[in-house]
Amino acid sequence: MTMLYFVTSNRHKYEEIQKMTRIPIEQKRLGYPEIQADTLEAVAEFGIEFCYSQLKTPCFIEDSGLFVDALSGFPGVYSSYVFKTLGCEGILKLLGKNKNRKAHFKSVIAYKTEKETTLFTGEVTGYITETQKGEKGFGFDPLFIPEGKSKTFAQMDAEEKNLYSHRGKAFKTFIKYIE
Repeated sequence: MTMLYFVTSNRHKYEEIQKMTRIPIEQKRLGYPEIQADTLEAVAEFGIEFCYSQLKTPCFIEDSGLFVDALSGFPGVYSSYVFKTLGCEGILKLLGKNKNRKAHFKSVIAYKTEKETTLFTGEVTGYITETQKGEKGFGFDPLFIPEGKSKTFAQMDAEEKNLYSHRGKAFKTFIKYIE
């Protein structure tokens, strides 16, 4: 199998995905434009077209978001920006004492070859905690508990998180496709 290129500047995403397969994956730190769009799919498709035009070899990117029901799906496609500007505390403040803590994480992997672009998605439903919990993971992991579980993603080790996570689900589908 030839080398797979994962275009991301996020070392945590790269390490999560690398632990899930024996396929050789190399991280490429190629900045690409993230358009403002209504869906993760649109953002991922635009991004992978740019990456492929620069690398001229098969590659993939991953875009994900946290969608909070009580906030009408916010931060959604803007999750990375919202995390950088407001952080976990900002989401907790926005939710306040709201009893509706339902949320879901969604991940979209876009893979491009010379002939086609293919998307792979994964979702996990759960809820937002009232305080941050855990030291592992990244982003909004300390706030999110998957449905039927008692720990946040940040309280789980990487192997456990990958069993339930949106990114883990999307990547498993992607790997089956590649293999």
